[in-house]
Amino acid sequence: MQYQEFLDHIYRKYSGNVKLELDRMRGLLADMGNPQHSLRGFHIAGTNGKGSVCATLEALCLAHGLRTGLNTSPHLINYTERFRLDGSDLPFERVLDVFHRFESLFEKWDASFFEITTAIAFQAFKEEQVQTAVIEVGLGGRLDATNLWNPDVCAVTTIGLDHVKTLGGTVELIAAEKAGIIKSGVPVVLGNIPASPKKIITDKARELQAPLYIYGEDFSAAVTARQITGLEFDYRFSCRKYLGLKTNLIGEHQAANIAVALTAFILYMHRRGLKLNPQAVRKALTRINWQGRMQVLSTSPVIIADGAHNVQGVQALLNTLSKIYPRRKFRFLVSILADKDFSAMLGLICSKAEQVYVAQNQSDRAASAEEQAAEVRKHGVPCVTADSVAEALRLATSELQRADILVCGGSLYTVGEVLSAFQPA
Repeated sequence: MQYQEFLDHIYRKYSGNVKLELDRMRGLLADMGNPQHSLRGFHIAGTNGKGSVCATLEALCLAHGLRTGLNTSPHLINYTERFRLDGSDLPFERVLDVFHRFESLFEKWDASFFEITTAIAFQAFKEEQVQTAVIEVGLGGRLDATNLWNPDVCAVTTIGLDHVKTLGGTVELIAAEKAGIIKSGVPVVLGNIPASPKKIITDKARELQAPLYIYGEDFSAAVTARQITGLEFDYRFSCRKYLGLKTNLIGEHQAANIAVALTAFILYMHRRGLKLNPQAVRKALTRINWQGRMQVLSTSPVIIADGAHNVQGVQALLNTLSKIYPRRKFRFLVSILADKDFSAMLGLICSKAEQVYVAQNQSDRAASAEEQAAEVRKHGVPCVTADSVAEALRLATSELQRADILVCGGSLYTVGEVLSAFQPA
């Protein structure tokens, strides 16, 4: 079975099986021999920033010589991106081998696409004898397929309104779902979370006697310099200080994300009796491998790809752009999913836009180009529609002047299509 044939097969056969409950996944993993029980590491939830935290943890682990498995979603271009072993995508042949060996069980339990993907990650990481697994929650936390694993440390990065039809229409309800990853006695690291949802999570942690470490109280990060190539910031945790840390990630919100990851990593190393190397920490933060998040594709003219996919993400993106390029307006290429609040997202984008290019990405959840364009036109911003993301990128880049700045995003699906279509000058 070739790559595209495999992908078509699992999408067609299993993508309609979504059901938020854990009985099915529990049965599947039990029949597989519970591969997740052999893994140590980190479990990361949050509305935004959890992928960046996961990628930072991977970099920290690798810099300390730990054999590391990283499981994230969704993928931008290739399905194999969801499984990284020691910083590289797991070969497709290896993914296919695990799938074939357990497909009869996937069928028996009527597993969903995400449940299968999670099971493949657990099994592959077990067989590859990873020392540290970094597992990103797919949706919510409490009923997520990844939540049948007991990590050494867990973290909740941010709380915002997203997936409201599934998780609830208030930040408190969403916080309760994400707090579901907390396990008895397992340390919990919290990112920059507003007071009301934070209380939901802290109450759950105290109920389970899980040690709690809160951004702004127990640890912090202060940005000291910012530019298009990355950030510089100071980090503090208890009596420990790292001054003048540099990272290749862009955006002030990334300082808080990295602080969450670094705090979780320090706790993990202590829990496992491993020695922390300050120089390895500094080197790791300059080598974080995370595509599609304020990723600079070109510097002349500037072209940026960013996966901001909800209101909170767009606000963070615009804040970053304003800090790096004060008093500037930008050109945007956008394609947003219909189940997001694309009206509010586009309203924010239009406040900083001089031109918007709109397309419909290839997700079956995508909003149409005309639906999005109608929202843009309400704000009086010039808008052009295109038949595809690739065509919108071709049109946008053909019109760019050297001093222009083009920002591409609205969804990780959009970013994946931009990365596939982008041709460096």
